[in-house]
Order: sequence, then C-alpha cells, then structure tokens
Amino acid sequence: MEYRVLGRTGEQVSIIGFGALEIGRDWGIGQGDDIKRPSVEQAATVLHHVVDLGINIIDTASAYHQSEVRIGQALSKRRHQYFLATKCGEHNREPETYYDFSYDAIAISIEESLARLRTSQIDLLQIHFGPNPRNVLEQGDTVRAMREAKDAGKVRFLGASCEYDLIDDIIALQDFDVVQLTYNLLDRRALDAIKKAADHALGILIRFPLAMGWLTPRAKTLITTSSPHAEQLKPYLALLNNDFQQLIPLALQFIAQRPEVSSILVGTKNVQHLDEAVQSMDYPLPPGIMDEVNRLAK
Repeated sequence: MEYRVLGRTGEQVSIIGFGALEIGRDWGIGQGDDIKRPSVEQAATVLHHVVDLGINIIDTASAYHQSEVRIGQALSKRRHQYFLATKCGEHNREPETYYDFSYDAIAISIEESLARLRTSQIDLLQIHFGPNPRNVLEQGDTVRAMREAKDAGKVRFLGASCEYDLIDDIIALQDFDVVQLTYNLLDRRALDAIKKAADHALGILIRFPLAMGWLTPRAKTLITTSSPHAEQLKPYLALLNNDFQQLIPLALQFIAQRPEVSSILVGTKNVQHLDEAVQSMDYPLPPGIMDEVNRLAK
C-alpha cells in the first residue's frame, strides 16, 4: 500500500481509502438485494478487512444512515489504526436525509457523531454541502460550530466535501485543511480545482473514482444504455481491447498519477471489490496506455 501526505495535516493516508456509505445505507446501481446495505455482521467483516488491508482512512457521514454506528461498533478497539473522517450538514432521517446548516444543528450533529463512532475525537470533519453552498459559507454558522469543535479538541482538522466550482470560496476562508472532490476518467472537471487546492497545501480526497460503476466490469451492462458515459467510455475500452476487467486498474491509476491526490475513496460493501481496488494499483497495464489515456482525456 502506498501512503501519501494529506496536505498540511501532515497525516500519512493510504492511496486507497474506504468510502463507508454502502455499509450503512441502501445504495448502488441495480435493484433489490444489489442496493441493500449489509447486515451488522457483514458490515463488521468489511470494516475489519479494510483495516487489515492497510487502508487507514475511512470516510463516512451522518447522512449515511447506519454507517457511523457500524464503524463505532466494529472498530472502536482499532481506533488508533485509521484516520476517521465524517461529515456534517446533511442529517439522517431514515429512509431519507435533510439539510440543516444552523449552528445548533451542527453542534448537536458533532456530538452525535462522536457518540455513534465511539470516539473522543474525529480526525476530519467535513461540510456535507447541499443546495446553496455559498450561502452556507457566507452565513458562517456551520464553520463557526466546526471551528469551536476543533478548538475544544473534538475535531482535529476541517474539510469540505464540495463541487469543484466552490474551491475559491473554500481557499479564501482559510479554515479548511482538506477538500473532497469528484474526479474520474469520465468526469475531469475538478482538475483545475485539484491543482489550486494543492497549491494552497490542502489535502485532496477523491470521491466517485469509478463513476458509480461505469469504470468497473459492470460497465459491460451499463454501456448498452443511452447515457453519455457510454460514448465517453468507448475510446478507453478500445485501448483495452474491450477488456472490461482492466477498467478498474485504468481508472484508479489514472487518478493516482496526479501527485496532488492524497487518497482515492473507494465505496463498496464487498470485500472482493476492496481487494480488487488495492491490487489494481500494481496491476501491469499495457505499455504506453496511460500516455494514450492522458492524450484522450485532454
């Protein structure tokens, strides 16, 4: 496992991180059992496997329904082995969620996350942005509550899970240590934001690296749809001689080649998928293929 520095936090995090949405909330492509969250026991198996693989950053949120609870139940005795990131602003109201960025709501949310996660300190607390993110920053209630939690020792670092077009606002506030952005082979709009964040010493976490299944073997089924991703994907598949099994290594190595990226968050509820993601970082792609991919990406 490769480890990289998480910006100005100075923390060393694994290049493959774990996105813990699916262990606590029904989610995914498909229907029925395909999108159902695992049992408590199954979730615990996944979480222990995460740590055993050397993945040392786990990203969750109060909006991920039972995710925080399950992390606390399974890993409280292994708390020293991983960097724990969660989010505030989007709140759990199963089976849905709602947004509340008021000071009181954020302060309560932080206390509830600490209790659910069975920890005295959250390593990284991120704003879970929804509608009107600039209004949230301008009003200042959310950031004030987060800052006070940090001053009280309940939180070590602050971050933002946001869209790429908010990066200037995030940098200008100077409160944030980490930014979480969507970036993958099929959605490269955040590249300039990634470079700008790195220039200001922000740690960079990448979400949706596999484009919700489009950059996995599942694409063999998805590509028959009329989605714009189907056309985007075809040139890359041609480079791979239509070998869908090589999509994951290509997708993850494409992101990892950016030195600014600290960790790539892979979300799953399947231990086999975790193994594949970790192994993909060393997978020998055809010679010269990344040069061709970068050319196509431009």
